[in-house]
Amino acid sequence: MTQLSSTSTTAGARAHARAQEGTAVHTAPAVPASSWPTPPEGVEAERLAWAERVAGGGYAHRVLARGTNVQLSDPEGNACAHILLFNAAMTAERLNVADTVKVQWQVYTSAGQLLLSDQGRVLASVLNDTSGQHDTLYGTSTQARNEKRYGDGAPEGPSPSGRELFVLGGAKHGLGRRDIPPSISFFQGVRIDGTGTPQFQGSAGAGCTITLRTEMPVVMLIANVPHPLDPREQYSVSPLEVTAWRDETAQQPELTPEGRRAFENTHDYLTGRGL
Repeated sequence: MTQLSSTSTTAGARAHARAQEGTAVHTAPAVPASSWPTPPEGVEAERLAWAERVAGGGYAHRVLARGTNVQLSDPEGNACAHILLFNAAMTAERLNVADTVKVQWQVYTSAGQLLLSDQGRVLASVLNDTSGQHDTLYGTSTQARNEKRYGDGAPEGPSPSGRELFVLGGAKHGLGRRDIPPSISFFQGVRIDGTGTPQFQGSAGAGCTITLRTEMPVVMLIANVPHPLDPREQYSVSPLEVTAWRDETAQQPELTPEGRRAFENTHDYLTGRGL
């Protein structure tokens, strides 16, 4: 007689599931976030509002209040965090990478950069950066590109594309495929040489972080997938760690005239909405 497994009945499956409480390794959002074992330096675990380990080829999404610090960490030195931001109250307003670099006269991300929407408002600002290896030019990968390069690009396959993961994450917030704009990516750098040719720089190494502060309530989407210009034949990307906490004391970055105007637009909008 065949012996039934311990999870073949409802009662057995329930007992097995409950036995996992407190033993799981964080490869998904930590709930509560305060249970995260390694909060950022100087941040008490009780202040965490979001803590998650995003596997290579995985995605994450979250609605974040204004004034939230979001630290992205590359613990193994091979993550590539592709980021999108949307106004949480009106998702038709979203990150515009072209305006972000054009308005600020700077294509290379570093501390002090503002991430601007298509309405000229500040969705988030870069507070700190220990990597310096980022990209605002080439967006994320597509399913067709990954199929050609790796043999598969579907979100449930072995080499998911960033765009397909953004579609999955966006769907959780009422966003469709047509709502996914070009993204910005962190931890895998690109530089343009004197002839106008892109040069892939790769990672700055394990342990690098970049910290953003949300300047409006936002929806954040993250896809952790290889950069489109990554020359390696294999689909290579390591886990990304995300931690977020409220911080009303953070100082505004030193602003250019263009940055001041963007913050004026932001404050005017938020005041009108009672925020």
